[in-house]
Amino acid sequence: MNEMSLPRPNNLDSFWMPYSDNRYFKQNPRMLARAEGMSYYTPEGREVLDGTAGLWCCNAGHGRREIVEAIQKQAALMDFAPTFQLGHPIAFEAAARVAEMTPAGIDKVFFTNSGSESADTALKIALAYQKARGQSQRVRLIGRERGYHGVGFGGMSVGGIGGNRKQFGAMLPYVDHLPHTHDPKRNAFAKGQPEHGIELADRLEDLVALHGDTIAAVMVEPVAGSTGVLVPPTGYLQRLRELCDKHGILLIFDEVITGFGRLGTDFGAERLGVTPDIMTMAKGLTNAAVPMGAVATSNEVFDTVVNGSPAGIELFHGYTYSGHPLASAAAIATLALHREEDLPGRARAIEPYWQEAAHSLSSAPGVVDIRDFGLIAGIELAPREGKPGARAMDVFRKCFDDGVLIRVTGDIIALSPPLIVEKPHVDRIMGTLSDAIHAIA
Repeated sequence: MNEMSLPRPNNLDSFWMPYSDNRYFKQNPRMLARAEGMSYYTPEGREVLDGTAGLWCCNAGHGRREIVEAIQKQAALMDFAPTFQLGHPIAFEAAARVAEMTPAGIDKVFFTNSGSESADTALKIALAYQKARGQSQRVRLIGRERGYHGVGFGGMSVGGIGGNRKQFGAMLPYVDHLPHTHDPKRNAFAKGQPEHGIELADRLEDLVALHGDTIAAVMVEPVAGSTGVLVPPTGYLQRLRELCDKHGILLIFDEVITGFGRLGTDFGAERLGVTPDIMTMAKGLTNAAVPMGAVATSNEVFDTVVNGSPAGIELFHGYTYSGHPLASAAAIATLALHREEDLPGRARAIEPYWQEAAHSLSSAPGVVDIRDFGLIAGIELAPREGKPGARAMDVFRKCFDDGVLIRVTGDIIALSPPLIVEKPHVDRIMGTLSDAIHAIA
């Protein structure tokens, strides 16, 4: 495509940008106008290698013809149909394709439009389940410090990021939190799952002792991504599963980031050897071509809610766009690519090279920790005195100017390339990042 034909904005005033420094950006805009394969392109035609799969979501790379054509075909056939008391075949097919990939027994799929909606949906299903089985006192929801479950009030409440909460006053009642698992004193520069920290799961026993039989569910990310790549210690999730079973608590995995091959398996549950009762997903479900999320539940959860309700609507919840035809088409095409190209297998094959490349930055100035798992890496920088986040943001800007897209959260650089990444791409991502860290030290 000729760079002269790429779209260029003529007014930056109207768009209130999400999670952005709007004032800085509109004085110093960094624009993307086209995407293909492993790269974005600016309106001027300059290539920017994607080290983050967009926002953890374009696992099959950009501009995949199969997905584009599926969306185009469905748009021409039927642009929209409601799924309240009506159905359309493609939504059922998409749900079946998702259920083929989820762990055995996690076979019921409720469609949403984002990871945030998936989180709130999962929490509501958990509460409905406990009520349907005669445990109406179980209204308490447990999250984890430094957890991220989107920006709905349910996900924010159960999440554990102070910056996401401080502007908005009171959160949901009846919420408590487990401690996070980040322990740099014992686990710094760990490769893969850190050795220390299984005992942190036992803090759930303390919450049970405090709250009694009022806990409905525990929600955690298999690997926390948005708070800086926090990898669970060996045995931690297994122990959490045991305690949830012991105390009649549902275990919810937020797989929005870890789903669809990111950890070298279809879902993080498979890689980590723990099956939850409920899973949330989004991002890689449609390769981000059309917004879509989903919640997958165990058959037991579904049957309890449906069969435990009086005749009529069993779950008073849903979205206008649940199972949207275009999103369903995108999901079916994406999951077909996922299988045909074995994207999890590709991630597993290159993971050792990715790991070594990430840890090669350990001696760079200001690097205080490096964490990795699957095709995710977190490089933590020492903050500048009185200016938290400024060092990493300078690295972000330098990398973009040098042709590589990274993501920062605080002073942590988070990397999650498309699963089609190859060794030369890894070398370029890490080399550009190393140069930027040295340049702004």
